[in-house]
Amino acid sequence: MSEWFTETLHPWLAQRLRIDRVLFRDKTDHQDLIIFENERFGRVLTLDGVVQTTEGDEFVYHEMMAHVPIMAHGQARRVLIIGGGDGGMAREVLKHRAVEAVTMVEIDRGVVDMSREHLPSLSAGAFDDPRLDLVIADGARFVAETDQRFDIIIVDSTDPIGPGEVLFTAEFYADCKRCLTAGGIVVTQNGVPALQGWEVTNSYRRLGQSFADVSFYVAAVPTYQGGFMAMGWASDDPAKRRHDAAAIDARFAPLGIATRYYTPAIHQACFALPRFIADLMA
Repeated sequence: MSEWFTETLHPWLAQRLRIDRVLFRDKTDHQDLIIFENERFGRVLTLDGVVQTTEGDEFVYHEMMAHVPIMAHGQARRVLIIGGGDGGMAREVLKHRAVEAVTMVEIDRGVVDMSREHLPSLSAGAFDDPRLDLVIADGARFVAETDQRFDIIIVDSTDPIGPGEVLFTAEFYADCKRCLTAGGIVVTQNGVPALQGWEVTNSYRRLGQSFADVSFYVAAVPTYQGGFMAMGWASDDPAKRRHDAAAIDARFAPLGIATRYYTPAIHQACFALPRFIADLMA
């Protein structure tokens, strides 16, 4: 009889993935971590009963969280990643040759170690790139205390439950603002608005306490059930959110970066929000 991983998303909704082979199962100092194989999605990483990423569709999330802010900024040299222990976000950021330094702050060393061993395709060598500085620490404390400054901050967090909750507070967003260079951009993971609309509303209000231009952009990630996933956007420069596809293509095409989801046309289109998401920002 097959073993199934059941992710209870809400009291009235769950999804199941067949476990074809368990690669790793353990409780780290911070989270309950399982990595298993599934016929359709390949290797799957779960934390505390929630699917975090899969080999089959991780490219959507990582490409959109990395390339959208970097291409919109146009001159990003220093990037901070909060979370991202699987290495997928660092992989995409480091594809940009103009990025000189990436600081990745991950609270759980176990996630990094097990991802390197069992999900090496996600990081694809990123952990060995000399431009990457891996810091095992609390991300909220890091932005509150560091004297470093960054052009882009990518908050690759879990949902606002448990260890990830602090990364959705007004205080955290204010500390991110302090760490940005002029014209810098913060992007955040903000869940699936059709099922978690309160995340969008809360983040919009809290980010708005520190930033002049706050919005969201969307992407469809198959294993994040419920339709579009929202990424939060915050900057003090409204122009960075309003580039058209031609302007982005002029920046992106010469880089020769291979993508599976992100394109300049998608870049422009992803900021066009369905009415129900826009209403959550009212």
